[in-house]
Amino acid sequence: MTAAAPATPTVQHPPRVPWIIGLYRSAIAKKAIMAVTGIFLFGWIFLHMLGNLKVYLGPEHYNEYARFLITMGAPLLPNKSALIIVRTLLLLAAVFHIVAATQLTIMNRKARPVAYREREYVAGGYAARTMRWGGVIILLFVIYHIAHLTFGKFHPDFIEGDVYHNFVTGFQVWWVSAFYVIANLALGMHLYHGLWSMFNSLGLNHPGFNPWKRAFATVFAIVVTAGNVSFPVAVLIGILR
Repeated sequence: MTAAAPATPTVQHPPRVPWIIGLYRSAIAKKAIMAVTGIFLFGWIFLHMLGNLKVYLGPEHYNEYARFLITMGAPLLPNKSALIIVRTLLLLAAVFHIVAATQLTIMNRKARPVAYREREYVAGGYAARTMRWGGVIILLFVIYHIAHLTFGKFHPDFIEGDVYHNFVTGFQVWWVSAFYVIANLALGMHLYHGLWSMFNSLGLNHPGFNPWKRAFATVFAIVVTAGNVSFPVAVLIGILR
């Protein structure tokens, strides 16, 4: 009798996943998501600061600006519809931004040796090292800020429809103003490093372009931070009353 030939082992191939899922799981896609959502979020932050500067023109102008946000898109859209759309897009952009950042951090920790990661951590600068806890502070601040000035929670004297009054009386509480200043300092560092990283993710990384990139990130972060910090300071020293 001839011996039976050994059975050929069955090779188990990993299940194939759709290319779109494979692309989403890649670091390149996550960096692209962070860049695109970052552009949207940075643009809204700048416009939000710019609109709030109208508070220096007095109650009439600032309340008129608030009414514009409510009626934006009229008569094509009902009141607050455009505002709700923008807020929904902001929420989605923030969620995708945070998820992509978290997943990238996990991927980097798995891919890099500890020693390399520590060297990069030191070389990344103070803004880079504070991105994680700065993001947490900003997230907590945004939740509180919306509850405080939009819905009147934790507010000493909230009057529906009188946005200027709510703005000024809200910042007359010193610890609210202090929290606002700290959160915006964290936001400034987040903006600086975020803009720098966004340019790199978009492939804009060249020795001839880098000084301009750094200058833009610095100026943008300073302008937004100075504008936002000026609001509680102006209330506390009596410029806005």
